Amino acid sequence: MKRKIINIDEKKCNGCGLCVKACHEGAIELVNGKARLVSDEYCDGLGDCLPECPTDAIKIIEREAKDYDDDAVKKRMEEMKNKNEEEKPMACGCPGTMAKMINRTSNNDKDSVNINNNQTNEIRSESQLKQWPVQLNLINTKSSFLENADLLIAADCTAYAYADFHKDFIKNHITIIGCPKLDNNEYYKEKLTEILRNNNIRSVKVVRMSVPCCTGIVNSVKRAMLESNVIVPYSEVIIDTDGRILKNI
Repeated sequence: MKRKIINIDEKKCNGCGLCVKACHEGAIELVNGKARLVSDEYCDGLGDCLPECPTDAIKIIEREAKDYDDDAVKKRMEEMKNKNEEEKPMACGCPGTMAKMINRTSNNDKDSVNINNNQTNEIRSESQLKQWPVQLNLINTKSSFLENADLLIAADCTAYAYADFHKDFIKNHITIIGCPKLDNNEYYKEKLTEILRNNNIRSVKVVRMSVPCCTGIVNSVKRAMLESNVIVPYSEVIIDTDGRILKNI
């Protein structure tokens, strides 16, 4: 019969496994690092997995498919429960994809902490990161940490080039990073458009390198603001490859 059922685009799938955890019927598994529909009989076509996918790889389509089989699902869930009790694996195989806020136990107004290395007390910078994940490709556009956020959107090389990146840029921001040279800037634009539409974003700061390819991340942000019709306070910082700030716009 023809009915609604999920379809997974393996080219877009990044293997995060969030859809696996979201599917209450156990219809999705990771196979060779990609999400796969195990059987038509396990998919009810309701799409609980759709909002969890950070890459928009899952769609609901209508095609010829076997009927949803509740009895088969119950049997599968029982088998999976028994297997999990024995092996206790993580659905995605990697805890690094789980969205979370990071609550600092120390005073975030302090920019450094004492660390005893058994030889001497050193003053080192304290992390100012407020959430996880940080890669744009992995962030769910409806993550709770995005609501009322001041966004820092940074080319990933900037954190390596600029020594005080946490203190001067990450602090008090929700951090999103990406590489406009290696990744798809059109996808960046679409993802950022969704973030702006789905959340009350208070401001956007873009930090990029001085190399020409890094203008891609600026273009993605500005196009996203125009497409979403959400214009918020915007600032831009350009860092040279030697670590100097060339412009603070």
